Amino acid sequence: MQNNNNRKIFEIFISKTKIYLLIIAILLIIICVKNVNAIIPSCIAYICIILYAYWTNNKRKSELSRHLQELTVNLDTMAKKTLVNSPFPLIIAETDGNIIWSSAKFISAFRDIDVQSELHDLIKDIKLEIENKKDRKNHLISKKIEIDHRTYSVLCEYIKENKRKNSEHTVVLYFIDITEAEKTKKTCNDIKTCVSLITVDNYDEQMQRMTNEERPHVVATIEKIIYDWVSQSKGIMIKDERDKYVYIFENKYLDEIKEKKFEILDTIKEIELEGMSQITLSIAVSTEGDSIYEKYKSAISAMEIAQGRGGDQAVIRENGKYTFFGGLAQEKEKRTKVKARNVAHALSNLIKESSNVMIMGHHNPDIDAIGSGLGIYKIAKTLGKEANIVTNSAGLTLEAFITEIKKDKTYEGVFINSEEAKLKITPETLLVIVDTHKTTYVEIPELINKIDKIVIIDHHRRSPEFIDKAILTYQEVYASSAAELVTELVQYADCEVELSTMEIEGLYAGIMMDTKNFTFKTGVRTFESAAYLRKCGVDIIRVKKWFQSNFESYSVIADIVKSSEIVRNNIAIAIYDAGDKDAGLICAKAADELLTISNITASFVLGNVGDRTVCISGRSIGDINVQVILEKLGGGGHITVAGAQLKDTDCETAKKELLDKIEEYYSEVNN
Repeated sequence: MQNNNNRKIFEIFISKTKIYLLIIAILLIIICVKNVNAIIPSCIAYICIILYAYWTNNKRKSELSRHLQELTVNLDTMAKKTLVNSPFPLIIAETDGNIIWSSAKFISAFRDIDVQSELHDLIKDIKLEIENKKDRKNHLISKKIEIDHRTYSVLCEYIKENKRKNSEHTVVLYFIDITEAEKTKKTCNDIKTCVSLITVDNYDEQMQRMTNEERPHVVATIEKIIYDWVSQSKGIMIKDERDKYVYIFENKYLDEIKEKKFEILDTIKEIELEGMSQITLSIAVSTEGDSIYEKYKSAISAMEIAQGRGGDQAVIRENGKYTFFGGLAQEKEKRTKVKARNVAHALSNLIKESSNVMIMGHHNPDIDAIGSGLGIYKIAKTLGKEANIVTNSAGLTLEAFITEIKKDKTYEGVFINSEEAKLKITPETLLVIVDTHKTTYVEIPELINKIDKIVIIDHHRRSPEFIDKAILTYQEVYASSAAELVTELVQYADCEVELSTMEIEGLYAGIMMDTKNFTFKTGVRTFESAAYLRKCGVDIIRVKKWFQSNFESYSVIADIVKSSEIVRNNIAIAIYDAGDKDAGLICAKAADELLTISNITASFVLGNVGDRTVCISGRSIGDINVQVILEKLGGGGHITVAGAQLKDTDCETAKKELLDKIEEYYSEVNN
């Protein structure tokens, strides 16, 4: 770089001399034109001027070179002195771990400490980062390391050496002691405020079942347990309502609370109530927000998720993510017909105010999604609005049902694809999403961004991926199916809804499928909805035929059951690795079939659906919470019925991950 600067200076200097010589030459020519006798003296004079200029240029060039050389030497000396006497400990090493040189500051700072192993691991990590670095021009890498209870920020600058074969890079490491800065940072983080909300689940129902003498004692016991737990973190708690508390504490206690896995969730269940269900709590904690008010609003959202997942659990909102604790017990039914009437009235008003209605379920919809969609379709049509069911796919489970619908000309043009749906969107379009609340699981995610008015009707436990822009949400985790919820809305709508045969059977089939023939997750309201549909004239035998498997698929299911492996004496795990697009349905049926085997309390069937994607169907009779297990793999569902989908993997790898999560689940239960 210095040579380039020297060359530029010389070029500027020489270029100016040429200009002067050119001007002199022009003047001499003018003189010679006017006086011919001056030609010879002018030539002699010009030659002398050129020689003099050449001599002075060479002399100045040599002097400038000498000065620049002295400056370079001085700079090199200063750089070496700075390197040797650096105020920061530094070393020069090869990427194979061999230390070439270390500064005096480094030697004095780590004189009594064996740092060889730490440095070897550090340099190994740096080498991997160098090899994976896409931008090789950026030679600076920063790492953090702890040595002898002190924290150092290690800045690494590497130089590629083409001459050496054994070592590709030489690395210069600067150690900057940031211990005090880290302590200050931790102190600031520790004193940050966490806002928590605590709610007693089923409070009103529990109190109604107690006598006047029992209530004060139970309330006092609940509050003592809560106040004792709060006092451990030296927090402040305020009773907001009869069953709600606001709890504020410092962030430094949050890790301890997480480590103990919110032990209060189990402590509160120890309250003995003769002939009554256990008392449970829902807890929401938020660390997000610049003010206490923002954290409070965030905690409210987290509480909605906790209760939307059935209660009896804690949810922490931290760094943009949700962490769940508890929620292992079977949820108890907690629904009121008042809410169903209110939702039906609100939905009717939204439909009346809209220009048209679009109904959408989840990806690869099942009979519950389509059946409940038909119920909403009939409400909209009864209210005089154009309505369409949007779907791009129809799995094996819907083949028989879709075939029956196509025979009925009443439903011609009702089912549309995504492109047709986009053409029908107006500013007043209402989108009703059934049987899911996840942004990533809906049939056509683009519609969520294109339509402002959205209604959600779902029965699954709420996940962090819920659609937060919905203006009306009817999410009841205690319901057996979306079809059950829609059946209630049909009964309480603002108009007299007369369901057709296909609509009645679609709703009944949705309830029948999600309850596994009224075996799982059935409550009083489930049978009331089924009774209403039966009164409407449902043909149960015809619906039953829709679920019959053909001989080939039944043989496949039998082979899956036969190849299953038993773990922990009561969990069956099987693999269907055929790469079939309908693997999801086959896995679900196989998982159901495995539960019919004696002593099997839970089953998981993994299926290869192609494109390195594996689906997992989980089933349980209630003793094991398959929803919590599969949620650890990014899935969800209910305690007895759940599913998950893993991408960029194969069945064997997915099986190992599943086994790890099962062990993790049992570890949490035992703790």
